[in-house]
Amino acid sequence: MTKTAAIIGGGVIGGGWAARFLINGWDVAVFDPDPQAERKIGEVLANARASLPALSDVPLPPEGALRFCKTLEEAVTGADYIQESVSEQLALKHRVYAQIQAAAPDTLLGSSTSGFKPSQLQEGAVNPGTIFVAHPFNPVYLLPLVEVVPSPQTPPEVVAAAKAALTAIGMYPLHVRKEIDAHIADRFLEAVWREALWLVTDGIATTEEIDEAIRMGFGLRWGQMGLFETYRVAGGEAGMKHFMAQFGPALEWPWTKLMDVPEFTEELVDLIAGQSDAQSGHLSIRELERARDSNLVGFLRVLKDRDWGAGKVLRDHDRARQPAAVAEVSDPAGKGAAPLELAPMQVLPGWIDYNGHMTESRYLFACSETTDAFLRLIGSDMEYVKGGHSYYTAETHILHKGEAKLGDRLIGTLQVLAADEKRLHVFVQILKDGETVATIEQMLLHVDMKAGRACPAAPEILARLMPIAKAHEALPKPEGAGRFVGERRAK
Repeated sequence: MTKTAAIIGGGVIGGGWAARFLINGWDVAVFDPDPQAERKIGEVLANARASLPALSDVPLPPEGALRFCKTLEEAVTGADYIQESVSEQLALKHRVYAQIQAAAPDTLLGSSTSGFKPSQLQEGAVNPGTIFVAHPFNPVYLLPLVEVVPSPQTPPEVVAAAKAALTAIGMYPLHVRKEIDAHIADRFLEAVWREALWLVTDGIATTEEIDEAIRMGFGLRWGQMGLFETYRVAGGEAGMKHFMAQFGPALEWPWTKLMDVPEFTEELVDLIAGQSDAQSGHLSIRELERARDSNLVGFLRVLKDRDWGAGKVLRDHDRARQPAAVAEVSDPAGKGAAPLELAPMQVLPGWIDYNGHMTESRYLFACSETTDAFLRLIGSDMEYVKGGHSYYTAETHILHKGEAKLGDRLIGTLQVLAADEKRLHVFVQILKDGETVATIEQMLLHVDMKAGRACPAAPEILARLMPIAKAHEALPKPEGAGRFVGERRAK
């Protein structure tokens, strides 16, 4: 059953929340009295649709339904989760919570606040235990971190339910066990921000020079290792103790002005705004957002390839949805009346070429996904491979019969043409809306990996494979099977 998220406040953060939920298959109800809210969220959603799917290697669920509500009560009624992202005014938030809980007193209610503690948000609430901080980072639809901050009034089951809901949409809920002003991450940002203001005020560096110091240096390290792990490596083989012993005394040196801030004058504002305009004023906000999103996708994909940091969150999100992407066949022989449907897929941004079509290598990938699903079905999975045996592809022939484009949903089917102890001859079809866009014929050999030569498959593999092969003997030979490259079709 499709779940519904209510988004209260449709600015940059609220729009990011709406996109995150929507693209992960939730229905989304938005309330924001701003007459421009629908346009603003539409622009955020366009950015998200162009970037978020590129982080996934299994099909995302069908996008949920988005609706804009005329009243707050309409938006929250029937919602499974509510996210508040209104202005940082405590009195305003209290009024909003009163309206929300008049209609939905028991629904999880997360706040995007960066400045208020949950105990402050809960003051005077009808049901304070359901209110907690769920503080994200912009862009919400790409960055996985969300700080989940309860108060002593928040029951553990509320925290657990909130973390489960946020994990389900691909986020990393960091449970802040003790409420504190500005939570965790923004306290670091505040320290860096204060020091940066002093560097500009004292004429040491411009805004551009400060940004270069971050993105050309420690920002790259922090993105993959954070603070303490970075310093652990800096300590060399002796580790963190050596680093602390070497650099600890520097904490007493009068380097920083973290406990002080420069006077916030119009001159300082004009100085920083002017430098910022000179730095990137030639680009629109939308152009900067698209550049940011494209760069983040690249960084996150690299981390995902290594199953590291934020990339591990992406992999875990894929793994959680993997069962829906691979068909389970409990009685394979009983499915012999038709080719096996094994691999649902979706054409993602990274799958298309300069013509906007699914690229050549991805047809091979789609075939591999389908064949791998079949091999898992008959027991030739990673555990079997660890034992020293596997099926190797000896020959492949692809025939393109249609076109697949960005966003198209595909299904890979497999028919066994022939099989014996050592050989597996299969015919894969990649279907879009029931029509074949490509066929891939393959011959696989069962191999003893240590000996480097073909050998009979294990009895338990053959016990699963041969009944399917026998059942598929009754199927007609598929069109294109056995066709060689350049062969003309029979008239």
